[in-house]
Amino acid sequence: MSKIIVIIGAPGAGKGTQSRLLSEKYGYPQISTGDILREMAQADTPLGRKIKETMASGKLVSDEILAEVILARTSQPDCQEGYILDGYPRTLEQAHLLEDLARKQQKSVVFMRVGVHEETLFKRLTGRRTCAKCGEIYNVYLRPPKIEGVCDLDGAPLTHRSDDNPESVSKRLEEYRQSTAPLIDYYRESGRLVEVDGELPVEEVFDKLRAVIESSDGQ
Repeated sequence: MSKIIVIIGAPGAGKGTQSRLLSEKYGYPQISTGDILREMAQADTPLGRKIKETMASGKLVSDEILAEVILARTSQPDCQEGYILDGYPRTLEQAHLLEDLARKQQKSVVFMRVGVHEETLFKRLTGRRTCAKCGEIYNVYLRPPKIEGVCDLDGAPLTHRSDDNPESVSKRLEEYRQSTAPLIDYYRESGRLVEVDGELPVEEVFDKLRAVIESSDGQ
């Protein structure tokens, strides 16, 4: 049976990096709700402006909007054999919507949580800088570029996401805690949640996630 791979974790936990590595390994498309929403926020439409305003304030986009986004994206041909969800679900209601979707698509779901201490998350997020050209990610605290504000690989300028400021980060982490606590408890109590230490080196986190996915093949 084809799979829906779900990686749960707070903002800055490394979900995007791990999703990309797993996508390269298994050939499943990586579906980042954050990337899709940021792209939509650039559109000068009522929905785009609403999403932009919501994200800039550090709040979460509504379940209804996210459900439409997920359904539209996962109905495309490249998702037929399976796909990776990065950043969804975040609430108990979204989890129920995903289970309905999995049944309709006849896919099994693998749930994994990448856990990181909040102090580390704060540094990862407020210090994050991204190359405007190649997408390489740096961090002024943890992995600074050789020249401040410039990508090591191509010399392009580094950008700082508007929602990576301390105030928005604090709101995002607090809202994440409140909205996802019931979700995490739900998966944990059902025995379907596998937790991985996200403070390990990237390669070790990847190996642990891969082992979980491959052990689910016979289930």
